[in-house]
Amino acid sequence: MNRIDPETRARVVNCLLEGCSIRATVRMTGAAKNTVVKLLADLGCACAAYHNRNVRGLKVRRLQCDEIWSFVGAKAKNVSAAKKQEGWGDVWTWVGIDADTKLVMSYLVGGRDGGWAGEFMEDCASRIKNRVQITTDGHRAYLDAIENAFGADIDYAMLQKIYGAPSDEETRRYSPAKCIGCDMKVVSGDPDPKHVSTSFVERQNLTMRMQMRRFTRLTNGHSKKVDNHRHMVALHYMHYNFVRVHQTLRCTPAMEAGLTDHVWTVEELCALLPKPTVRASKIESELVTKALSR
Repeated sequence: MNRIDPETRARVVNCLLEGCSIRATVRMTGAAKNTVVKLLADLGCACAAYHNRNVRGLKVRRLQCDEIWSFVGAKAKNVSAAKKQEGWGDVWTWVGIDADTKLVMSYLVGGRDGGWAGEFMEDCASRIKNRVQITTDGHRAYLDAIENAFGADIDYAMLQKIYGAPSDEETRRYSPAKCIGCDMKVVSGDPDPKHVSTSFVERQNLTMRMQMRRFTRLTNGHSKKVDNHRHMVALHYMHYNFVRVHQTLRCTPAMEAGLTDHVWTVEELCALLPKPTVRASKIESELVTKALSR
């Protein structure tokens, strides 16, 4: 990656976090496209690693889980077999949020079947140190995944929305039919009905769609590579947890959860990048140059 000064690096990251595309970021900051892409990859990996190490040992009373849809390259119905091997097609982001601190404690980018559900819930269970009440939607993959990850020491309820039949007045729809009610089913334990809700995680999903160009519907701003998609998701959640002040909390979710004592800056976020190392070939070249100059 071309070396850029810390101020320009922070401007690039700010542009990406505010929903700008890579090409728009290039035009706004003057950084090269390859530099922006490499910065996104390096910082995304650093954010994922920091989250995995530090967002643990949490005391969570109410956990809300949901999945948000997007796609890479093209929608699944339009993807060839060759492109599918490269990761093109529908991509789901599993999200688990603490309803009290608004901390996104776990996320996973992948498919939507039972295997991915199991991996996601195992990760959630590894980060929580107490008995928790969980609410999910009606996706059946959660049933076995939650039982295998948490066992019987859990209060779990499913909340499934009921939609009315679409009217004949609209010939095309870009949103679900009108929600006319919710069906709550207690799956395990004794969940408090007053707190059986997925509102907070669904609101966070809306925040992600608004903040990330890759999740915007009916545009061509979708990701073209699944790795870049994962990197941007990791960067978004790191910013959401540690940098962005939540309007109702008046602090960041990480501060509310006791993971940090201050609001991070984007410069601190960029400081997660590994320190650059001098390549051995460059050292050898410098030694040869010195020897020839004597």
